[in-house]
Amino acid sequence: MKPNIHPEYRQVLFHDTAADVFFLIGSTVDTDRTQKHSDGNTYPYVALDVSSASHPMYTGQTRKTTTEGRIAGFNKRFGTISSSAKKD
Repeated sequence: MKPNIHPEYRQVLFHDTAADVFFLIGSTVDTDRTQKHSDGNTYPYVALDVSSASHPMYTGQTRKTTTEGRIAGFNKRFGTISSSAKKD
């Protein structure tokens, strides 16, 4: 391997803000933020919107579904445009 071209691999503290859960994982992500972890050490910090702790697929929670289908919603919004067009 060539020297000085690879990113630094280190322990990084990821925070899932939706579930308020912290993960300490090895990563090469580049961040300027740091945070003190529960073990007393300070690690580079990355905030996440979704992780395995909050994603519906991993938590088993179902999403709220809409009552109308995609085609019905399309026709509701754009169905009158084609019928009101002038015919030559």
